[in-house]
Amino acid sequence: MNTTKHATIIDVRSPGEFAGKHIPGAINIPLDEVARNVNEIKKMPKPIVVYCRSGHRSGVAVAMLKQFGITEVENGGGMANMLQARMA
Repeated sequence: MNTTKHATIIDVRSPGEFAGKHIPGAINIPLDEVARNVNEIKKMPKPIVVYCRSGHRSGVAVAMLKQFGITEVENGGGMANMLQARMA
């Protein structure tokens, strides 16, 4: 997983989950809003790393973004995975 400083990190959890705790610098776009924000997401710096609580919603978001032609996108998994990756 590429989590360089230049990656765009998108948290697809709900605004409430995001407010509770999130990866510093992450952008909150809840899963149900990904499709309607795809044009803005296309303009974001690549690669894009998507995460959620467990990795399921982020997997759905990655598949959706790939269908919209965004190929430089990765599933960062859950919050714990992301925190581990940032410390590595």
